Amino acid sequence: MEKILLALDGTSFNQHAVDFACYLGRLTNSMITASFLENLVANEKPVLEQMHGVSYMNWVVDKNSEEYKSKIATVEKNISLFRDSCEKRAVRYSIHRDEGQPAKEIIEESRYADVLIIDAETSFTKIVEGVPSEFVRDVLKEAECPVIIAPESFDSIDEIVFTFNGTKSSMFAIKQFTYLFPQLDEKKITVVMVDEEGLCTDDEIEKFKEWLSGHYSSIGFQVLKGNTETELFGYLLKKKNIFIVMGAYGRSAISQLFKHSRADLLIRTITQSIFIAHQ
Repeated sequence: MEKILLALDGTSFNQHAVDFACYLGRLTNSMITASFLENLVANEKPVLEQMHGVSYMNWVVDKNSEEYKSKIATVEKNISLFRDSCEKRAVRYSIHRDEGQPAKEIIEESRYADVLIIDAETSFTKIVEGVPSEFVRDVLKEAECPVIIAPESFDSIDEIVFTFNGTKSSMFAIKQFTYLFPQLDEKKITVVMVDEEGLCTDDEIEKFKEWLSGHYSSIGFQVLKGNTETELFGYLLKKKNIFIVMGAYGRSAISQLFKHSRADLLIRTITQSIFIAHQ
């Protein structure tokens, strides 16, 4: 892996996301590209302008206002904090300033990144949102590289949890993670299987074990019976210092949990880092 893209709200410095990105940057010797996002569209105000003697109303950002100047000063301060964090850890970095529509900007940048790190609470509205925010939901749906939800706090990675149900989507996510993070090959691996539809035949499981053994040295299996959402997230809630890997199978389960009626369960779950890849 060469390029880690880190999505940051330019006006609100997120230290734990930066710390996690720096850990992965050092681990893989990758460049961290921090995208400082600014929602200029939300700052636009109606201004009466003229063209060829005809007056018309236009929406523009008043860059001479004290509010705008204060915002720019905050962004510059946060860029400096990010730069200091990387330099203290001897991590290679670059900085992008993306002004406009944050989701659109970061999705476009994701096409040219190996992985994208984002915090589940990142938001660019003044409205109080649940977790994940609408911005994060949009990014998860449209990102063109794997996405990592940054943990709420970070000490270490003690265990990697692969969610697997025998489909090509779940296997794709596991392969992507393995190829991007070969440095984690000595970590404890737990494969969590929730097999509601009988997709995992004995033959498929044996082939999967054979593939895993070529990449990891400490592998265990945990078979869960019952409802995917209840069993999977109940299991994950008990874990600490884990890195969860999910494909379209896991993403489907997550999508269901994004509903506000189940937000509390999701909030507790994503205090851990989550790697999501989909074809």
